[in-house]
Amino acid sequence: MMQGASAEGWNWVSPSPMDESSAKKARLELPNGHVKQELVVEQEAGAGVEGGVAAEYGSREDLAVRIDRRVLHCPLCSHPYKPHVFKCKGGHFACAACVAELPGGQCEACGNGGRGFDPCPELDAVVSSTRIACPHAGCGRFVVYHEAEEHQNACAHAPCHCTEPGCVGFAPGTAAALAGHLAAVHPVPVHTVKYGKVSPLLQVPASVLRLLLVAEDDGRVFLLTVGALGAAAAAVSVVCVRASAAARPRFTCKMWVNQVPPPPAVGAKSDVVLVEMQMRSSTSPGAVVPADEPTFLAVPRMYMVPGPGVVPAMEVALSVRIDKVSPRRADHLAVLETSS
Repeated sequence: MMQGASAEGWNWVSPSPMDESSAKKARLELPNGHVKQELVVEQEAGAGVEGGVAAEYGSREDLAVRIDRRVLHCPLCSHPYKPHVFKCKGGHFACAACVAELPGGQCEACGNGGRGFDPCPELDAVVSSTRIACPHAGCGRFVVYHEAEEHQNACAHAPCHCTEPGCVGFAPGTAAALAGHLAAVHPVPVHTVKYGKVSPLLQVPASVLRLLLVAEDDGRVFLLTVGALGAAAAAVSVVCVRASAAARPRFTCKMWVNQVPPPPAVGAKSDVVLVEMQMRSSTSPGAVVPADEPTFLAVPRMYMVPGPGVVPAMEVALSVRIDKVSPRRADHLAVLETSS
């Protein structure tokens, strides 16, 4: 199926009928004695691999196979292939982005001024159907290989680390496990929230510093942090706890406080301080400083209320709503963030 996948050239070699050890599969020979870097993947049967074992089309059937990592990467940019893949008339492969940047669309690995590229639906089929297991314990998902990095960055099972100073009692684990550790050991107060719903009014002491919000829907963990903003106000921020910070926003958050006490006039509405933001992810939530965040809620002291106790501490009566962002809207927000 694939020949000359780089300037060195890779060749698919069909097994000899007399070679019993390789009679059931093709092998990939690499030039100059290179050691193969193999991936254990699942490949959808009937993916159109030329020269491979014939598979009956119909219902899906997965096969556990090993494949050289370089077969799935563009030799020019080294990034994983995404459909559509191109193949020159000399047998060299390249991704669409690299072909678009080649002078005149001609293959530089070919002699005599290079040769043009054509789409390669055979390799497209392999690229589209090759899946790799998520390495995070507890996930269990197989994702398309070229989407694996994005999945791992967003995976709720990626191991998190405790960022409390001097803490050595937490083995890296899920965000939910970290939430339990922070609540039990340090301790950090925990509240549950539902996506798209305003949480019950949070009475957050200005001295608490951190508060965990755990989503009932999927166990996702968010860290709400309170910090001083000069002598007359407090800053409140919230981040999504992840082991690998996602490149694009996946949640939005709206926070607000109402002026207290309410205006004396009947029917009058109290003033509101509100912020609505694209929530960023943090790999080190314990190191978050609210006033250093791109967006935070500034709460003037006149909006705080006295808490319980003989010497009451001032509290922030906070309303919070967290919404999940659809993948399409997340892409749109990422574009806006990049262009701003």
